[in-house]
Amino acid sequence: MNQEIEDIQIKSEVQDEILLAALKLFTEKGYFNTSLIDIRDAAGIKTTGSLYRYFKTKQMIAAQLYETILHSLSISIDEIKANNEKSSEQLRAIVDLLFKLTDDAPSVMRFLLVLNIKEFLPEAKPLHEVDAFLKIIKIIEEGVATGEIRNITPQLGYVHFFSIIDNILRFKLSGFLDRKADAYQAQAWLAAWNTIAKK
Repeated sequence: MNQEIEDIQIKSEVQDEILLAALKLFTEKGYFNTSLIDIRDAAGIKTTGSLYRYFKTKQMIAAQLYETILHSLSISIDEIKANNEKSSEQLRAIVDLLFKLTDDAPSVMRFLLVLNIKEFLPEAKPLHEVDAFLKIIKIIEEGVATGEIRNITPQLGYVHFFSIIDNILRFKLSGFLDRKADAYQAQAWLAAWNTIAKK
């Protein structure tokens, strides 16, 4: 029994190493310029056959990455909703999270915002249809209902609000904005919030 648990833990650790290596390579070299051999070498795996025990294709690795990142983001949004009552507080906390991730985990944010996921995961849902972002639309809908956010369709409110946040983060990730993301956070929040706030 203990051996089985140990084997599962080792398998999980190796899978995590593969995913982290792939994330770094996909966001630095591009998905199509990264081979399974590149991932194998970056993950410190000796043979390609060993890599196949965990993932049969590069696309499977990318799909697992996308799912893992979005699942983690969805959990974080649930925690934000549980810890903040008002829609404005929840949106501010989400913006804080996205800017923190841009500084602390830029590869994750490049994967989400810069790479064209549809090019290599054509079956994947677009970002605006995944649970994490549907929860944000719900927050905006609740803000409209409570009078914090002006009377606007939640989808349009999302577009107004997050077009500002997304663009600032993309410019930061591309190097156009050269300071830490944190330096732009307060102004970004204010500009985004003012597009939907009830005056």
